[in-house]
Amino acid sequence: MTVDTDADEVAVLKAIADPLRFKILLALAREQLCVCHLVEDLRQTQPLISHHLRILRKAGLVETERHRYWTYYRLRPVALHAIGAQLTAMAVSAPTGGEGRRPCAPDAPADLE
Repeated sequence: MTVDTDADEVAVLKAIADPLRFKILLALAREQLCVCHLVEDLRQTQPLISHHLRILRKAGLVETERHRYWTYYRLRPVALHAIGAQLTAMAVSAPTGGEGRRPCAPDAPADLE
């Protein structure tokens, strides 16, 4: 998944912004886990964990792999790198102090600014 449209960016940021989903991402940053592990570690119900995993998959932040009878979830680092790069670019290019300030009234005399 590439995070290159406004809708994709918003979906990714919304997915990351939820506290439980963020905890899931932190857990998956350490190791690949199945739903039963997340239920136990995060002390939440299976339907709730599954719901949040579905949102994270739809946003492209996690992917799955079958192993025997279980489905394991893991992070998609490329998606996290993409949104991280966009946030970093915003921070680097943000104007500081008085630079990059748009005047409120385009026809106002220069001495009023």
